[in-house]
Amino acid sequence: MSFKATTDRIVSGKDLLRLIDNNDKEEFTAFYSENFQKLILVSDKYVKDIFVAEEIVQDIFLKIWEDKDLLSTVNAIKSYLHRSVVNTSINYINRQKNIEQHHLKIAAHLTDDDIDLIDEQNELIALLYNEIDLLPEKCQKVFKMSRMEGLKYRDIALELSISEKTVENHMGNALRILRLRVLKNIEMGNGSNSSKYISLLSLFLY
Repeated sequence: MSFKATTDRIVSGKDLLRLIDNNDKEEFTAFYSENFQKLILVSDKYVKDIFVAEEIVQDIFLKIWEDKDLLSTVNAIKSYLHRSVVNTSINYINRQKNIEQHHLKIAAHLTDDDIDLIDEQNELIALLYNEIDLLPEKCQKVFKMSRMEGLKYRDIALELSISEKTVENHMGNALRILRLRVLKNIEMGNGSNSSKYISLLSLFLY
């Protein structure tokens, strides 16, 4: 039996729920593939961004696979998917508008001093990233995985095939080097304002 003939039988939420209960990924994927492009076009009419539309459709199918209870009361599955895509797309647009309005409000109240401070903070962040790139290779890798990717020492140890104690040692070395180098640069370049920037470094260095 062809995928098309199989997916033609999926007309209700219960039909799709049956696939999920049976962990039938092959048939579920066939149904997904059959409807994916059509639903992307629906979303793109609203969001005007094909990549965002793809993410919206993918997220909806993923949510269905992970939370099958969503389907228990669904009669017409294709109508449900269409409504979900439209609603999610509209929510995305509204969220983006709120973010844009928030940024515009902030920008409208920025003073010259605020802009100068932002510029100085950006310079400091650039300095920090430059110093991170100068760390010994292993220290740099461990530091980025911990502070930028948010991984725990245990996960880093597994990923790099080293012990947690070795991860801890690399982090200790990285932090010691970065504190010395960054604070030295701050004192040399912005001695009178250095205390103002220390808190900005705390996320990475403390």
